[in-house]
Amino acid sequence: MKKKRKLKVPVIVIGCILVLGIIAVFIIFPPGSGKLPEYKTENGLSERARVKTDTGDLEIILLSENTDNPVLLVCGGGPGIPQYLLEYCYPSALSEVFTVCYWDYRGTGASYRSDDAKTMTTDRYIKDALAVTDYLSERFSDDRIFIMGHSFGTYLALKTVQAYPERYRCYIAMSQIVDQKQSEYLAFDYMKGCYEKSGIGMAKRFQKYDIRGSEEDYNDYFFSGLRDKAMHDLGVGTTRDMRSVISGIFFPSLRCRAYSQAERIKIWKGKALSRSFPVTQDAITFNARRDVPEIEIPVCFIVGKYDYTCCASLQEEYYEEIEAPEKELFLFEDSAHSPLYEEYEKGKQVLTEIRDRYGKAN
Repeated sequence: MKKKRKLKVPVIVIGCILVLGIIAVFIIFPPGSGKLPEYKTENGLSERARVKTDTGDLEIILLSENTDNPVLLVCGGGPGIPQYLLEYCYPSALSEVFTVCYWDYRGTGASYRSDDAKTMTTDRYIKDALAVTDYLSERFSDDRIFIMGHSFGTYLALKTVQAYPERYRCYIAMSQIVDQKQSEYLAFDYMKGCYEKSGIGMAKRFQKYDIRGSEEDYNDYFFSGLRDKAMHDLGVGTTRDMRSVISGIFFPSLRCRAYSQAERIKIWKGKALSRSFPVTQDAITFNARRDVPEIEIPVCFIVGKYDYTCCASLQEEYYEEIEAPEKELFLFEDSAHSPLYEEYEKGKQVLTEIRDRYGKAN
């Protein structure tokens, strides 16, 4: 009998450890309800919705403190990581100034399905952008809405505006892709030079890539951990303060209640798959100067001074060159690649100015 009593103790201890472990997991990575925090304003809006297209549904997130504000369609970066995660991790003033629509691209995030990656083309994404625009215009009774692109999303938004200018009031270009190959060359040289001056061994890792002489090296480097690590180490990546996408976005994404547990997994499956999307390859070889020298609606550039993901100097050059009915450039002095999510107060001021200037345009 005494031996049997002794055996019960480890079983109880193990059981307690397991229970505590499960509790800890739920605290660190809570279940996702798929619901958003509610705005406590009379005309507030905070919901997930679904847009039907000819080849499947797209998941969107709508946020607004006041739905009387103009509608803004956000074409996010990535393309694999939903733009809403930046809003979740680094809240901006977007939903205070506009009625904002974040959408998960086909094949990514909550819109992820096991579709053939080869079907994720630029034409398909532009059709999706127009489908979301149609939904927003009908729902909010506004034939012309604002459109914003961020990083990869600037390629998509700019191509959409070029094709359908009559649907949009103003294009907001945050961290505009101009000539991504040239941007990568400039960033590569800058980061390699920084490490050589500091004497850190990272400089040797750059020497293995001949990104100007080899297309294979260029692609390998572009999707490498070296590029991501260096940009975030040096404060020229996603934000000035983010030192890693893993700590800055990946782990927070696992706690984001707006997505269910299954959808959180889909986010990162979609991110991995997006590397092989034709639209991704189109974006990283896009030359805005050559392909879009002019647009038919006003354009506002939002540039982070320390942005080397899409080099700030190239954005400023493109701003000078592009022809548009009206254009403005807003330089954020303490930002890298995500100015509106890095400098809240200035972001609110700039967005309000853009809204008030172009929100009533015919």
